[in-house]
Amino acid sequence: MYVCGMTVYDFCHIGHARVMVVFDMIARYLRHSGLDVSYVRNITDIDDKIIARANENNETISELTERFIVAMNEDSDALGVLSPDNEPKATLHMPQIIEMISTLIDKKHAYVGNNDVYFDVSSFENYGRLSGKNTEELRAGERVEVQQEKDDPLDFVLWKAAKPGEPSWASPWGEGRPGWHIECSAMSTHCLGNHFDIHGGGQDLQFPHHENEIAQSVCSTGEEFANVWIHNGFVRVDEEKMSKSLGNFFTVREVLQKFQPEVIRFFILSSHYRSPLNYSIDNLEEAKSALNGLYTALRDAPLDAAGEPIKKTIDEFNDCMDDDFNTPKAIALLHELARDLNRNSDKSSKKAAELTVTLRYLGTVLGLLQDDPQTFLQAKSDSSTDDLDEVAIQNFIDERVAAKSAKDYGKADQIRDHLQSLGISLEDTPQGTIWRRN
Repeated sequence: MYVCGMTVYDFCHIGHARVMVVFDMIARYLRHSGLDVSYVRNITDIDDKIIARANENNETISELTERFIVAMNEDSDALGVLSPDNEPKATLHMPQIIEMISTLIDKKHAYVGNNDVYFDVSSFENYGRLSGKNTEELRAGERVEVQQEKDDPLDFVLWKAAKPGEPSWASPWGEGRPGWHIECSAMSTHCLGNHFDIHGGGQDLQFPHHENEIAQSVCSTGEEFANVWIHNGFVRVDEEKMSKSLGNFFTVREVLQKFQPEVIRFFILSSHYRSPLNYSIDNLEEAKSALNGLYTALRDAPLDAAGEPIKKTIDEFNDCMDDDFNTPKAIALLHELARDLNRNSDKSSKKAAELTVTLRYLGTVLGLLQDDPQTFLQAKSDSSTDDLDEVAIQNFIDERVAAKSAKDYGKADQIRDHLQSLGISLEDTPQGTIWRRN
């Protein structure tokens, strides 16, 4: 399984959290089913946004990306996401990228235009099959003037000629760097072979990113690419599209200041992975209450419960998960177990032990119910910002600006994290840093 991972130039947001949790759940369940899973999730560590942010911070690309890779792993660990088996970085796969582009040129699926290299979409007759797009309709809807060096408005870049001050690598077409789409084709086939089982990512990647991956990969290797495509749905905030411009953009770290990590994971898995997920404080509070109910049942159960999981319930759980990973129905089974456990008056009975073992076992398959029940139920998060006045907030911001000017990015991140822990979000704009209370 190959999943398109994060572009590491900022902290992960709740949309990233959904990708991490959903495909962690899928990997866990496939292993639970007895399959041998090789899970690859890539890291994009070179692209336009990364270059712009590094220039803005006056730091190197590697300094920026390594910092946010560490932050990404911290967020992932907090959400109970197991590490993928392989996390390839784009910058470490330039030989594979260049080789694939060269093959595409040799097979007449790509061409050089003004030192850039473009994929010829017209050379792949199945272009648009994944997303249901029609190439003629796409061309008719093209409003951007065709670049002179492109033969077709749908053609996309494989290799970008170097610009002054940008990082670059040597290639047969001169110094430059890869386009985003070719990075994933090269990394996935290098790690898993030309033809593998599952390719996944967010719904927003279906077109054009995954469509372009199919075209490049099939035309390069002459083989089928992925057997199955899995896309998780969008995350909305209070029924609106998540966007910085709308002021409803939340990082994982911000949400973790208000809710325990497992509450966030439970909230994500409570909706089917393909459906839209509506983030709201009320919905997270509901998830917290529901998860508390499961932990309460376990708290009152025998701590040393031993016995075999209930086969009938395990089979029902597997049926739910085999139905396109239907986690809402699977979680409903966990609630049934908790209700039966609460109704069992003799907590020392064999029945109570079987219910307890089954509930814990199935929770583990989903990456849930991992904490000690009493510890989980006693945990509280303090998101109050009332004691921090505007002057104090501005003093922190000024201190962070000074740290960034001195290239002390570690201190700058610590200040930002501290303010986030107090419910204060920062946004760096060309006019300066602005803040808001969550």
